[in-house]
Amino acid sequence: MISLRALLAGLALSLASGAVQAQTAAPTPAEAARAAADQLEAAARTLDGAEEARDRVRALTETLRAYEAGLSAMRDGLRRASMREREIRRELEASDAETAQLLGVLLTVATSPPPAQMVHPDGPLGTARSGMILADVAPALNKKAQALRAKLQEASDLRALQQSAADQLARGMDGVQQARAELSKAIADRTALPKRFTEDPIKTALLIASTETLSAFASGLSDIAENEAPGSLPDVVHRKGRIPMPVQGALLRRAGEADAAGITRPGIVLATRPGAIVTSPTAATIRYRGPLLDYGNVMLLEPQAGVLFVLAGLDVVYGSAGEVLQAGAPVGLMGGQDPDIGAILTQSAGGTGSDRTETLYLEVRQGNTPEDPAEWFAGLDAGKEDGEQ
Repeated sequence: MISLRALLAGLALSLASGAVQAQTAAPTPAEAARAAADQLEAAARTLDGAEEARDRVRALTETLRAYEAGLSAMRDGLRRASMREREIRRELEASDAETAQLLGVLLTVATSPPPAQMVHPDGPLGTARSGMILADVAPALNKKAQALRAKLQEASDLRALQQSAADQLARGMDGVQQARAELSKAIADRTALPKRFTEDPIKTALLIASTETLSAFASGLSDIAENEAPGSLPDVVHRKGRIPMPVQGALLRRAGEADAAGITRPGIVLATRPGAIVTSPTAATIRYRGPLLDYGNVMLLEPQAGVLFVLAGLDVVYGSAGEVLQAGAPVGLMGGQDPDIGAILTQSAGGTGSDRTETLYLEVRQGNTPEDPAEWFAGLDAGKEDGEQ
């Protein structure tokens, strides 16, 4: 049997540890999940407002971004909630004996008649000492009981939150699918964008047929353009390192890093979710869009003369060669199928698995020489990301 003094020491240590953790605590998993639900609700309101927006393409692009951010936050919140629930369960199971002893002490104190509590075999001095010890023990026991009650309540809240998440996820998935469909329609209905040149389809086909490398294709781009306007878009070189990413994703492979087949490329690979929207990082001219070599669907953007952003691996591409895009304009969607709600909840509950099943290849060329995208885009110089973005 643990002595009363040892029990008090353990309680004091536990309370002190909890105080330190409270000082450094981040938002709780439940708070994160509720914030994500608020993000999805805000995205739904944005989608409703996009119908009346003057620039529906821009409004729907922002809506898709909002939905993607909300769904990402919801998945992360559910994962953290599940992990926290398992942590609480383990803590409670590991302290079964201590909890039982705590409950026993509380029940003993609560059920002992007042005269028995006041009488001690050692006489008045013992009674006084017992009273002093009880006065010290009671607050600590009460705090311990409150901590136990709080853990049980937190575990119950987390379980209820996870059970109610299915409806929120379903609404979010429906919203993002609706936004994608409306965006494609809005792009088809929009008036023609300004053009810097007209593409010659015959010359383009010949260039593709005779090209064996991306470098060779890039060097021949000027030959397929007709009636090109003189000049260039504003300089973007001074923004190196601060240009936003074209897609919400995680860095999967750095420039020059070999893939599973041992192949190295001068660009980076980003892991994205199915159907993720891809946007132009800056104002840019579409130099080419369509299939190319073994890159899949490719979008070549020219933010200024002599600089190319290569985006490869898209499923759907928007626009046509020669069009001038604003910064943040949609250029396409990633492929893949959205997972069903059951799969999302299972992955979140297990704390494993990745929903980033698609990959976007991003390359930067200046003067037809590849440069490390980490030098151009924000957030790529701090190492690989392994969490939700």
